[in-house]
Amino acid sequence: MRKVSFFRSIHLKFVLIYVLLILVAMQIIGVYFVQGLEKKLVDNFKSSTSDNINLLTYSLGEEMRTYLQSGVPDEADEARYKENIRTILEDNPSTDLHEVRVIDSSGKVIGTSKNDNQGIVGKKTTQTLVKRAHALGTEEEETRRDRKTGNRLWVLATPIKDKDDKVIGIVYSIAEMETVYELMKQINQIFITGTAIALGITAILGILLARTITRPMSDMRKQALALAKGNYSRKVKVYGNDEIGQLAVTFNNLTRKLQDANSTTEGERRKLSSVLAYMTDGVIATDRRGRVILINEPAAKLLDVSRETVLTQPIITLLGLEERYTFDELLEERESVILDYSTNKDPYILRANFSVIQKETGFVNGLITVLHDITEQEKIEEERREFVANVSHELRTPLTTMRSYLEALADGAWKDESLAPSFLSVTQNETERMIRLVNDLLQLSKMDSKDYNLSKGWVNFTKFFDHIIDRFEMTIEEHITFQRDIPSRSYYVDIDEDKITQVLYNIISNAIKYSPEGGKISFRIKEQPEKIVVSISDQGVGIPKNNLSKIFERFYRVDKARARNLGGTGLGLAIAKEMVEAHDGEIWAESKEGKGTTIFFTLPYEQEQEDEWS
Repeated sequence: MRKVSFFRSIHLKFVLIYVLLILVAMQIIGVYFVQGLEKKLVDNFKSSTSDNINLLTYSLGEEMRTYLQSGVPDEADEARYKENIRTILEDNPSTDLHEVRVIDSSGKVIGTSKNDNQGIVGKKTTQTLVKRAHALGTEEEETRRDRKTGNRLWVLATPIKDKDDKVIGIVYSIAEMETVYELMKQINQIFITGTAIALGITAILGILLARTITRPMSDMRKQALALAKGNYSRKVKVYGNDEIGQLAVTFNNLTRKLQDANSTTEGERRKLSSVLAYMTDGVIATDRRGRVILINEPAAKLLDVSRETVLTQPIITLLGLEERYTFDELLEERESVILDYSTNKDPYILRANFSVIQKETGFVNGLITVLHDITEQEKIEEERREFVANVSHELRTPLTTMRSYLEALADGAWKDESLAPSFLSVTQNETERMIRLVNDLLQLSKMDSKDYNLSKGWVNFTKFFDHIIDRFEMTIEEHITFQRDIPSRSYYVDIDEDKITQVLYNIISNAIKYSPEGGKISFRIKEQPEKIVVSISDQGVGIPKNNLSKIFERFYRVDKARARNLGGTGLGLAIAKEMVEAHDGEIWAESKEGKGTTIFFTLPYEQEQEDEWS
């Protein structure tokens, strides 16, 4: 662990930076020096070699011009000419020239300085460099490597011209450059050795220099770790009066002040912890950046979080207010903020009150949030508002209709024998509708207050269900077909016959109201373990999927206008739900828009009891 710590220490970093700076500086100097030296040596090599080739070219040019001016040469003249060319090439004193070839204007090699390559004399050359020099009349050069040895070669093609500046031949010379690069290699080796020695000395000096700086810093680091653990007795050693020494003195003064401040803070914290521990409301405290620094147990329970996991978490994230508020906006909020954590199944609402903690200068230190659970309060208030609105709305329509018709009768319509009976009939229907509404409300009120008793008895539900269907079948006027899918066997269930009759009346009445002309209503009973499932299906307009779960709520209607025209109060299914649940059953609906709706409800059924009755 100490080894790892050393490699992460500022001591090592300081030495590394010092060494790297020297290394980079030397590398930059070295690259510039080596590149410049290499260019200089190569240029000198080419210059000296070029001078030798120029002298050789001059001698060869004189010989070639003399030969060409002699008229038509015979074999003896040509032999003498080639011998002179060879003599000039062999007398070349330069050791760097690997080979020199003389090529005439037709591209034929007429001489070479290399004894073991005399076989090319008399042959035409295929060198591109020679052709380019002959065509352009200028010197052409290139650098390449020998295919056999890999040595670098400098190739130069120099044109030989007559007095009319016409190219009469080419001197094709090949010079060995490897001596130049061998010299550069030796120089590089010397430079690398010097760099290594310089870096070694630099590293030693860097270590010595770093110790004078990092030792007091290491002491201050140890002091900071001790402070973090609550140890305020340790002091930093002062090594001198320079900037680092003054920093050490300041650090010791800071330690003493922190000790005093910590004692004061600890006392206040104990007081605050004692108060928060006995509070029943949820309390959350933040720092000046809005991060949670304290949360009591009631607040953790209200938010269903762990106290350890929410510390340092932003308050707006904890309360789920990121999209509504920033922390600065919460600091200015003077009203209560409602936090709605309700789900589709369970309502859950909290009220949050905020109080800013700030100094006399106005500097904000943080925020205190107090949480109250107002779920039941809001639920009761919402139900009260909804109930008053629905009852008012349901009563207003028939009362408005009755007032209009009664005013018409009072204005003389009672004298009209054709209008008066219809007006009175409408008034009577609206009165009966209000009576049904009031009776339904009284029924629900009794069930809500549990002020009712179920008069249960064992009933053959198959026969009972058939009887209810028969009563409806005899009274319906519309062309609606009843289809029964009811087993022939008897199912004896323990129910309040009057209450279940009302359930069936409400469901079947709705099915008839919403069935189209010529529609079909289906009735079924199915046996399941420990219960029977009763279902009533129509072929009406159906119920949208997002409204299906709401049809058992009080005063809820999918098509309000049609339901009101058909005399519905919006309480039938709500009453059916209460009564079925009072029998320990369940009720639900399935529907497809345009195809119809099916209402299901269950009643407890025990096979053993059935066997006893049998």
